[in-house]
Amino acid sequence: MNDEHDTRLADLEARVAELERRAAERPPDPGPAPATAPAPATGDAFFALNALRDHVTGRGGVVFAGLVRDEEGEHAESALEWQQGLSVERLAELDWSQCAAPLDALGHPVRLSLLHAVWSGTRTVAGLAELSGFGTTGQIYHHVHQLSAAGWLTTLKRGHYAIPPERVIPLLAVLLAAGGANRSTP
Repeated sequence: MNDEHDTRLADLEARVAELERRAAERPPDPGPAPATAPAPATGDAFFALNALRDHVTGRGGVVFAGLVRDEEGEHAESALEWQQGLSVERLAELDWSQCAAPLDALGHPVRLSLLHAVWSGTRTVAGLAELSGFGTTGQIYHHVHQLSAAGWLTTLKRGHYAIPPERVIPLLAVLLAAGGANRSTP
């Protein structure tokens, strides 16, 4: 068991070192781009794409961004704002297989339902067990462990979980990319 932990720790240290190396190679973040695109309220369905055209060079780029306010749509100071993007050239250079674990964790319907329940306010395994469709407490812990290992959940305190703020917009973007906008709710 100790050898397994040592192996996992060495793997994590290697991954962190690689991330730090890549971060050091990136040019400094110039900060947020000026808001040159019209807001969606103006009727421009392609406001983000039009702004992207003005800011990318080479073969192009991919950006995802989001803004999530509280349930009433208020409290701008506590809103989550996130933007991430890379050039097509940089994306082509990446080792795509490194994305398998986070994507795999989202590839199970129960785990997606658990994330939705946590997003909706159920923070404990006991609370999740009270909801239907998640299986036994042991099965829930298994799924929570998978989601935590992939970074989609974090422990707030013993037995209390949340989606880390820096993963909220990426999670919603993955759901949107998976066709969320094209599916109707039953």
